[in-house]
Amino acid sequence: MRIEDLQTPTLLIHLDRVRHNLATMSRWLGGRIDRWRPHVKTCKVPEVLALLLQAGVRKFKCATTREAEVLLAVADKTGGAPIDVLFAMAQHGSNLERVEALAATHSRHRFAVLTEDAEHAATLGEAGLRCFVDLDPGYHRTGIPMPEFDRIAAVVAAAGKNLAGLHCYDGHLHDGTMADRTQKAHAIYAEFTALAQRLAVRGELVTSGTPTFPAALSFPGFAGFDHTISPGTVVYWDARSDRLGIPGFQCAVEVQARVISRPTADRFTLDAGSKALDAAAGNPCAEPLGDWSAIALTPSEEHLPMRTAGGPAPPLGTLIRLVPRHVCPTVNLADEAVLLDHERIVAIVPVRARGHETLPAVAVPKAAVQTGPR
Repeated sequence: MRIEDLQTPTLLIHLDRVRHNLATMSRWLGGRIDRWRPHVKTCKVPEVLALLLQAGVRKFKCATTREAEVLLAVADKTGGAPIDVLFAMAQHGSNLERVEALAATHSRHRFAVLTEDAEHAATLGEAGLRCFVDLDPGYHRTGIPMPEFDRIAAVVAAAGKNLAGLHCYDGHLHDGTMADRTQKAHAIYAEFTALAQRLAVRGELVTSGTPTFPAALSFPGFAGFDHTISPGTVVYWDARSDRLGIPGFQCAVEVQARVISRPTADRFTLDAGSKALDAAAGNPCAEPLGDWSAIALTPSEEHLPMRTAGGPAPPLGTLIRLVPRHVCPTVNLADEAVLLDHERIVAIVPVRARGHETLPAVAVPKAAVQTGPR
């Protein structure tokens, strides 16, 4: 089977480039792979998660119980040392019950959940789950603002012996140069480490996604702490990451699309809209590869209009590969992924960790997650 024989839009994952990115990440870490806690919201595919485990990664973040279930199934299948799973979303109600069930079923592995509330922290401890206190360094998405010491101290006290550490995600620092981000990030890390010392926290300090992980690795104040970074996009990279000024990574995911319309001489439309590419990240949602120079316009559900940069529009039926602006939601949109190794099709596999579970813990089927191609 040839790549061009596949129906479009097609999610392509280049395993050789994934391996390259894992090797690049190891070099950034100075071989200290234990300082990396990647977020599996990016990978979604068991075969790629297996590559991370083979590279020695044993600490992970996840957002959903489905991501955790797939990761745990791969870890059990591949063997090796136990893994450490941090739910980087505070879990409540039925979601928390499902986490408890996963922890009970996979008792050889370690589990933790973010918390920003004393009562919630105590509840996690009663369930036998560790917790990381979630701090807000100015992102204003989740967590306790770092200046609110008394509130933070109350949650730390409520966590007691089940406190695993502190979590400080500086996801709002994604614009400007690497030097600009480093300056702002180091100010946050200085406040963060001072807070950890004041609280006498001995656990893990978790920071940094893809835009700021080099800044975290260069911050001298983390010496003496158990510090980890948590970028996930580095596994696949994407068009937005390529502008961050962080060298060494390759875009490992593409969406293959087909020209289905030529409304004017300088415009054409591809069959990959917001149901195949993340449109929330802004325009252009993807960048074309190859000989056709064009700019992606605002997509609709199934259509991606393009404007050429001077030349004629490509003929109807032309296949064009796109590098997504934001890869994580793009992978989540696909039911299947085509795994390539040096442009050779290895397998077509389900994106098993996409979406969310709905059933409560008591109703989730016990069948093991399948990890192979179908």
